Amino acid sequence: MQKRIVSGIKPTSSMTLGNYLGAIKVWVDSQYEAENLFFVADHHAITVPQDPKEMHELTFELVAAYIASGLDIETNTFFLQSHVPAHMELGWILTCQSPMGWLKRMTQFKDKAGKNQDSIGAGLFTYPSLMAADILLYSATHVPVGDDQKQHVELTRDLAISFNQKFGDVFTVPEPVIAKEGARIMSLRDGTKKMSKSDPSDMTRINLLDSAEAIVDKIKRAKTDTGVMPSSSEELKDRPEVKNLIEIYGLLSGISSVQVIEQFDGQPFSPFKNALGELIVEKITPIGAQMNVLMNDRAELLRLLAKGRDKAADLANPTLAKVKEVMGFVANPS
Repeated sequence: MQKRIVSGIKPTSSMTLGNYLGAIKVWVDSQYEAENLFFVADHHAITVPQDPKEMHELTFELVAAYIASGLDIETNTFFLQSHVPAHMELGWILTCQSPMGWLKRMTQFKDKAGKNQDSIGAGLFTYPSLMAADILLYSATHVPVGDDQKQHVELTRDLAISFNQKFGDVFTVPEPVIAKEGARIMSLRDGTKKMSKSDPSDMTRINLLDSAEAIVDKIKRAKTDTGVMPSSSEELKDRPEVKNLIEIYGLLSGISSVQVIEQFDGQPFSPFKNALGELIVEKITPIGAQMNVLMNDRAELLRLLAKGRDKAADLANPTLAKVKEVMGFVANPS
């Protein structure tokens, strides 16, 4: 079977350099190596409260970010999760097939709900079943995920195997693909924490819509330490902020961290930060400029999304129909 990849991202806040290097750039660089379906996971976003107007705008921003970053939407299928109703219908079916014990093992629910498990919305508990539906609808063979989502792909595999054993060979069992480098770009203020769209301080991240001046200022103010640039990789131990900046430079310039270290061996941080700021401006501000152009043409974005919706539905609906058939549902008369 042809390699088919399915991946989604939630429209919960402005896109950052971490999102770009950890996900979008990876997809863009490998977009012709498989059949790809990329979607905006807006149903997943509402597992926690969202401001309606803000989510609406952030959805368009996310769509623009994908396209402005170079995603070929003529080759790839790109759509909004909520535009393909089969996601929710199969999500409910798989929720009914998900043992409580399997869902209780999901660590993300415990992490996000914390002490509020009795008052948090039930969707935060059951959304792994919807995530499984997102994947299984399209017979995905591979799912690119961060370490924090690998457990959910394992649940997807378990649900697919269990369903196939009960009802016949319906679902393809997918494999998780963990990005080795670029999967976790860290905060500019704390190298032990992931660069987050939801961090209260804007100085912790580079946003794709940041101006050149803002980017340069944030990099100049980025936390390092009292030393100088390392002379070897071994010197990066216990220097998470320095390691993070070196990895960002390497990922944007297309060279290894070792080559970055060789280039700035033993220098003060200022020359390196100046070079890094210029590099980020060179690579990111054109994306931000194109995003602004796209977001000012909502009609065109909606046209492109409608095209992606139709392509996705053509793949999803037969899978859903087969699931309902083997489970005993009466087909909807045409």
